[in-house]
Amino acid sequence: MSDDRSANADVLENTPGEGRTPEAERIEPAAPESFGLVQVWWGDGKGKTTATLGMGMRAAGHGYRVHLLQFMKGGASSVEAVRGEYNAIAALPGMSYENLGHYGWHGMADGSDEADHEAEAEAGLERARELLAAADEADLSAPIDLDADPEEGVHVLLLDEVLYAVDQGLLAEDDVLELLDAKPDDLELVLSGSHTEPTYLEDRADLITNVRKVKHPIDAGQRARRGTEY
Repeated sequence: MSDDRSANADVLENTPGEGRTPEAERIEPAAPESFGLVQVWWGDGKGKTTATLGMGMRAAGHGYRVHLLQFMKGGASSVEAVRGEYNAIAALPGMSYENLGHYGWHGMADGSDEADHEAEAEAGLERARELLAAADEADLSAPIDLDADPEEGVHVLLLDEVLYAVDQGLLAEDDVLELLDAKPDDLELVLSGSHTEPTYLEDRADLITNVRKVKHPIDAGQRARRGTEY
């Protein structure tokens, strides 16, 4: 019996919280201890934006300041003019968003203006530069007010669909590499999008995940659904 108790004690000792179920705590401004990596999420499967948003939500839950910049987030006629993630982010302390794209996807012959796509991609690039410069001037080793404007610095910057913009020729690979050059050491930078492998980032990113499609309901005619795709 004593050996069993000793084994159980070892298990609890090696378990976070000694086996106790974590409980939700009030979100207070805090600073991460070891941020500063570059993450890349690409692939032909569903879930790239979903994964980055989930990571952003987790960071915000620890009191870190998070900002989402979407370069483009279009959709077909089945997609309504609402995004569930925007509503959720608006209710979450410490996380904010902005979208410099518009409905409709570049190169998809969906009726959207291609010139607008190009202008908005350039505007997104300039905005990303501004946010990186602001983060460089901020003290990212310290907490940032949860209601602070992103111009006051963020601990996590999510550049959603920036890789798709490169895929479509709206931005150049060098544009993204220049963003990495401007990244402050303590800023966690997350890039998503692209069905084509961004090999130009292989030596620059710390984490690269290929979100691969095995099966997708769109292939059977399923349209985008409120609450799962938007």
